[in-house]
Amino acid sequence: MSELPERREHPSLSMMYGTYADILFVLFPFLIIGMQRLWEGRLYEALLRPDLSIAAAILAGLAVGKFVLGLVTNRDLGRYKERIVFFIALTLFVVLGPAIILILSILGNSDVPDFVTFVQPILLIIAISLYTTAVSISNILTRSGMEDSLTGPREISACSDPGEPDQPRPAPLDLPRRTATTQQHDRSNP
Repeated sequence: MSELPERREHPSLSMMYGTYADILFVLFPFLIIGMQRLWEGRLYEALLRPDLSIAAAILAGLAVGKFVLGLVTNRDLGRYKERIVFFIALTLFVVLGPAIILILSILGNSDVPDFVTFVQPILLIIAISLYTTAVSISNILTRSGMEDSLTGPREISACSDPGEPDQPRPAPLDLPRRTATTQQHDRSNP
C-alpha cells in the first residue's frame, strides 16, 4: 500500500488566500455594477464613473488599518515603526489621496477627462498591491512578535551540553510589584 504524503498548507499560502478573498469581497459590488453597464453597452462610461476610485479608497483604508495593526500589536515591534509609517504615508499619498480627489472631481463635473479611464484602473492595481503588502507585513510582524513572546529570549545555561540544542527556558512569572501602600500595610499587620 502506498501512503500519500500529508499535504500541509504553508502559512503564507493561507495568508495569500485570505488576502485575495478580502480583495474579491471588496470588488464584488463593483464587478456587478461593471457587468450591468457591460450588459447595457456602456462599459466605457463605467470607467468614467468613480466606482474604481471608491474601490481603491476602500482597499487603501484597509491597508492603512493592517499597517497600524502590525504596528500596535506588540510593543517590541517598535523598531519597525519607521518602515510601517513610511508604508502608511505611501498609501495615503499614492492611493487614498488621489482616489478621494478623483471621486470628488468626477462627481462634481459633468465633463470628465479621458485620462480618468487610465488612472482609475492603475490606482486600483496599486491599491491591491499595497493591501497585499500590508497584510503580509502585518502577519510577519505579529507572527514574529508572538513567537518572541511565546518562547522568550533564549539563554545558554552553563550546565547544558554543547552537543544538544538549548532548550528555551520558561518565561518568568509576571507578579505584581509591591507598592508603598502594601508595604505599609505589611508593617502595620505583623
